[in-house]
Amino acid sequence: MPGTTSTIGDSVSEINPPHHRAVPEGPAGQGRFRPSTVEPVRLASIAEAVGVAVPGAAAEVEVTGISLNSRSVEPGDLYVALPGATRHGADFVPQAIDAGAAAVLTDDAGAKLLALSADTPVPVVIVESPRNVVGPLSALIYRSQPGTGQPQLFGVTGTNGKTTTTYFINSLLRALGRTTGLIGTIEIHAGGDPIPSLLTTPESTDVHALLALMRERGLAAAAMEVSSHAISFQRVDGVLFDVAGFTNLTQDHLDLHLTMEDYFATKAELFTPGRARAAVVTVDDEWGLQLAGSTSVPVTTLSTTAGAPADWTVTETAPRGLGTDSTLSGPGGAQLRVHTGLPGSFNVANAALAAIMVLAAGVDTATLQAALDGSDPFTVAVPGRMQLVSTAPAAIVDFAHNTDALARALEAVRSPETDSNLIVVFGATGQRDQGKRPAMGAIAARLAEVVIITDDDPHDEDPAAIRADVLAGAREAQEKESLSCEILEVFPRADAIRRAVELARPQDIILVAGRGHEVWQEVKGVNLALDDRVELRTALTARGFNVLQDDRIES
Repeated sequence: MPGTTSTIGDSVSEINPPHHRAVPEGPAGQGRFRPSTVEPVRLASIAEAVGVAVPGAAAEVEVTGISLNSRSVEPGDLYVALPGATRHGADFVPQAIDAGAAAVLTDDAGAKLLALSADTPVPVVIVESPRNVVGPLSALIYRSQPGTGQPQLFGVTGTNGKTTTTYFINSLLRALGRTTGLIGTIEIHAGGDPIPSLLTTPESTDVHALLALMRERGLAAAAMEVSSHAISFQRVDGVLFDVAGFTNLTQDHLDLHLTMEDYFATKAELFTPGRARAAVVTVDDEWGLQLAGSTSVPVTTLSTTAGAPADWTVTETAPRGLGTDSTLSGPGGAQLRVHTGLPGSFNVANAALAAIMVLAAGVDTATLQAALDGSDPFTVAVPGRMQLVSTAPAAIVDFAHNTDALARALEAVRSPETDSNLIVVFGATGQRDQGKRPAMGAIAARLAEVVIITDDDPHDEDPAAIRADVLAGAREAQEKESLSCEILEVFPRADAIRRAVELARPQDIILVAGRGHEVWQEVKGVNLALDDRVELRTALTARGFNVLQDDRIES
């Protein structure tokens, strides 16, 4: 979804979309994720649900799907024509009808555009704000409302840790013998082959189709990442999560939310009775404490650092290999022993949150402990999240793309060996929160011996200007704090990764941060093939270093 605007449908222009969604779109988007059969819904029932009426024979028209995009319309769909920044979805009604749309839902502006064109041969339903009804109508059409046999749903929100926590939940549920689905940044699983995801959280039309598909395939549970964009742009409307979890809140996406208070308020909407039955909130930061004190759903609190009291607390930690053994202490003397093979204290927090969310869903501690002991579910490799590519040097790819995530990742991989250098390769994405760029540079200068600043996804912004912002922060910190790090500017990104490997000795650590699992770099509207893991593996092999071809976590 290159550029400043990300086209979700024919008309919806999402200004400042989620970080890095530069992947080619198929002609039908994610419409392939639909149940094989849907019981038709009369247009009269759809109209009644949105408070309008349709006359005569139109009331008997049968609808079997819903789409915002004329390219993904299937026969029997309700095509929703929304206003956009440059064009209105009504402009694409002819294409939707050609694809088999049974009816159109739009606003007054869309209806006027249709009136100016030739007669529309399908019924048109007009509502004041069609965006507000897309989620509930999707739930009605796909019968994915609460109580209709959908999978038990786990939703995870927060700035960092959403992806890993959902993978951990999924892995733990499988260890408990459940069949599971996954909806998130990297990929979507619905009981079949996974496909790459285009958005952290898909459009509500696709979310409800996925839930119906999971129900049809007999999946017992599903974990979903819920971004602030998903809440702001109403992608989870009509969805009720059995358990919602909160990781943390740090500076990010302020290009959309403008202030941290607004960012927090958006996240907090997930923890309301209309969206969640229960909550697990990590209270390691002020935002978690505020959320736990204000949510109106039953809440379980979790603390992973010394600080605020909580229902469950990480009371002991001990390193094991690259990962950590930890003990969670809870009410009435209850304890859980948890291990994760992924490095970093933040992965201890992710594992703890996953465990307590599953506990909050009704699994007893003894059963949960048996699953934790039996298959080590939190040592699952998460693509592009602390993903180990080699061990000597230790070469790691991570998605860290904001100040807090970068700091945590650098602290996680630092070695106590005095002769070990930490080499970091990173950049900042274009057309996003510019305030974090110098801060990221300063963090890298403080925590790494070698800082290589390069390009991330520039989008339509000048890559040199982005690098200059990051470099300024790194050099200012180096000068003011008398830091001894070496700061380099190397581009393009593949060259920066090769330079890092050229500088590395077997005892050193290389962290390539910011893009994680992504395989495309978006530059001036063009998607360029680029996978940090492939580039890192190629550079290491060229120097004769051994690589982990299957990217296993060693613990």
